[in-house]
Amino acid sequence: MRDLSYDHVPYRMSEIEHRYGDNVHIIANPFLLGQLATLCAKDTRQPEINRLVRLLYEDLIRTVLNVEFPRRRVAVPTRMIDSSPQAIFEGEVIDRSVRAVTVNIARAGAVPSQLVYDLLNETLEPSLVRQDHIIMSRMLGENDEVVGAGIGGMKIGGDVDDAFLLFPDPMGATGGSLATAIDTYKKKVPGKPRRIVNIHLIVTPEYLRTMTKAHPDVRIYAIRLDRGLSPTDVLATVPGTRWDEERGLDEHQYIVPGGGGFGEIMNNAYV
Repeated sequence: MRDLSYDHVPYRMSEIEHRYGDNVHIIANPFLLGQLATLCAKDTRQPEINRLVRLLYEDLIRTVLNVEFPRRRVAVPTRMIDSSPQAIFEGEVIDRSVRAVTVNIARAGAVPSQLVYDLLNETLEPSLVRQDHIIMSRMLGENDEVVGAGIGGMKIGGDVDDAFLLFPDPMGATGGSLATAIDTYKKKVPGKPRRIVNIHLIVTPEYLRTMTKAHPDVRIYAIRLDRGLSPTDVLATVPGTRWDEERGLDEHQYIVPGGGGFGEIMNNAYV
């Protein structure tokens, strides 16, 4: 006998209310917010930094799998099958027969992408999972402001046709680097992805404006929205209500409150 309760398993993600559009998801999770606050604290150092990044991305990718990926119904005999013919679990689970590509945007994306790659291999059929690598750096103007993003090298292992294309990059600051990377896949890599998903720890209103304009089809997930340089009255509004007045970036394009440059703190490389 099949328990119909598990034929269609609902998953309800808690989100912060905002006005940025249906493809933007700011997760409302006190546990993750607490761990992220510890990660961003001034006195947090290695190896605690990378341990926290892994912990946060484990939860993030599970959320994305539950919300975005297709399901299938399985029937699995349990260890009780020898004593009871009813000892079969039947229910809806993540479909393993799905292609997925995670992209390491070096250098801050190296640890998150490797973790996502490993979890995807555990959840999906491993032969359908791939990790690509793109080396990118910010291009700075004469006043040390960010004026663009350059690609220093790529290792892309094939097409992305009908694949879930995932970009686990910790900080969505200006959006320039990631928009360029997505552009590269759309224009230069064969095949059309089934879905493109950006997975972040922190995003800014500036990043969301750039990304939703450049790539309105992209789904965005983040633990926290940082708009700490916005006027006080703007901070009292639902995020996105006065989007043009919201600010999360200082004059050097670092996020406030933020947590510093994650490529720097994750690699102990301050250059």
